[in-house]
Parts: sequence; structure tokens; C-alpha cells
Amino acid sequence: MQRGLGLIELLIVVALIGMLAAIAYPSYSDQLRRAARSEMVGLLQDAALRLEQHRAHVGGYADSEQLVTVLPAGSRYYRLQAQRDEDAFTLLARRVTETFMADDRCGDFRLDHAGVRDNPGGSADEQACWGS
Repeated sequence: MQRGLGLIELLIVVALIGMLAAIAYPSYSDQLRRAARSEMVGLLQDAALRLEQHRAHVGGYADSEQLVTVLPAGSRYYRLQAQRDEDAFTLLARRVTETFMADDRCGDFRLDHAGVRDNPGGSADEQACWGS
């Protein structure tokens, strides 16, 4: 009667686990990247909506004495920057360099007051990056 696993059986199990991990990890990483992109697109659209509401109340996008609009700072993977004046705004989501999104094919995300969106530094299709 044999007790426990032999060395060959153990090596086979370890090799199978390694093969499954090699197949599953790229798919998992891709899902994490898509989720980070979707989160940033949502934050950009939320910030743009806040700025449009601000403009409706005070007549411009820039902060005034009457109203200061606080925008989200970003996420774990992107930092949001806003350039705004009376007539226009540009929102830029820059990748955080210490994260796995630093080498993302979509690059950074930019959205302006006219709804024009692009990906500076990106090599992927805009529709794939923005999710529409």
C-alpha cells in the first residue's frame, strides 16, 4: 500500500498548475486594465458633468467667489488634472508610473468641453479605450 503522493505525481500537479496559471494570468491582467480604464472614463465624465453644472450656475467653467466646484483627484492608476477658464476646460487623466497601467496601450485620457476625447501617448483604437 502506497502512502501520499510520489515525486512524479507531485511534479505533474505542479506543471499542470503552472500551465493553467500561464493561460489565466494574461486574461486576468487584461480584465484589470479594462476595469481601470472604465473607472477613469467614468471619473472624466463625472468631472465634465460637474463642470457643466458649474457653468450653468455661474456662466463659466472657472471657479468664482460664488461657487467652487471640486473635481475628483483620480484613481489608484490615474491622476486627474483640469485646465479650465471661463469658456473652456480640458480634463487629462495621466497614468501613475508606479502601477501596471504605466505601459498601457491606451495611454492617457483627455476630454474637453466640446466632448472631444483622445488618448495622448496611446497606440490603441479610441473606441476600444473609451469603451463605446
